[in-house]
Amino acid sequence: MIAALASSETWNALQRDRLAMLALICLLVLTLVAALGLLATEIAPVLDPAQVRLVDKLRAPFSTPAIEIGTELRPFLGIYLLGTDDLGRDVFARMLQGAAVSLSIGFVAMTIAVVVGVFVGSVAGYFGERRIGPLSLDSLLMRFTDVMLCFPSFFLVLTVIALLPSNIYYIMIVLGLTGWMGIARFVRAEMLSLREREFVLAARACAIPAWRIIFIHLLPNALGPILVSATITVASAILTESALSFLGFGVQPPQATWGNILADGRTYIFDAPWLFFIPGGAIFAVVLAFNLIGEGIREAADPRLRRR
Repeated sequence: MIAALASSETWNALQRDRLAMLALICLLVLTLVAALGLLATEIAPVLDPAQVRLVDKLRAPFSTPAIEIGTELRPFLGIYLLGTDDLGRDVFARMLQGAAVSLSIGFVAMTIAVVVGVFVGSVAGYFGERRIGPLSLDSLLMRFTDVMLCFPSFFLVLTVIALLPSNIYYIMIVLGLTGWMGIARFVRAEMLSLREREFVLAARACAIPAWRIIFIHLLPNALGPILVSATITVASAILTESALSFLGFGVQPPQATWGNILADGRTYIFDAPWLFFIPGGAIFAVVLAFNLIGEGIREAADPRLRRR
């Protein structure tokens, strides 16, 4: 009941935040574009992001293909909407494929991080007083979290990716397993503040199992911080994956991501600036949108900030 009322008030407050709602609309549009891109490049291919047309290399956006290009090699709609790269590949098709790949990595990494973070934070916050030898369970889990936070996350990811075979699924898993620490701390703090509340004590008095108290009564009331952390984790995962691909350790060609499109365009920043600014602008826009949504949820979920 408390969670339902809070979520209703949070949604109403979020709707009044114009920046957050604009960012949410942009992300919904981008998600739709990514789904259409997956359909158009993989499921029912009408665009070929890997098609090489050397005679049409480094064509500007909205340019037409050369006369020598045969009908079967002509781009969708007969023009290069976002130009071509140094191998004559259609940047529009590559950006669509990259949107699907980058968002998939972000959302899967976020899901892994949320699952691990919620589990660790819930156990530490609710069962933390139980002891394992000389240490309490809370101290043991939080010291492990502190150790994970001591490592520079990007270099840790870079090291693990360099040791593993290059695979998109390994990247998702590694990004998720190195991004759960902040979520765990947020969830632990919420559990510590909620576990002595009257409704939790009443649930314990009714002999309700601990897992039901955590998942039915406690986690819904901690949903605000979890959602904020989740949106920031998606943005961080997309940014880290783009940096890995830019350095050549991420998703490997011919599969396109915004990071390796950006890496391909760095040589031609003056001769063909669209190869640099289009993927760079897309990364900037999506990371900014996720951060604005996270900030909007944080302010909407906090009654003290809601009154501002």
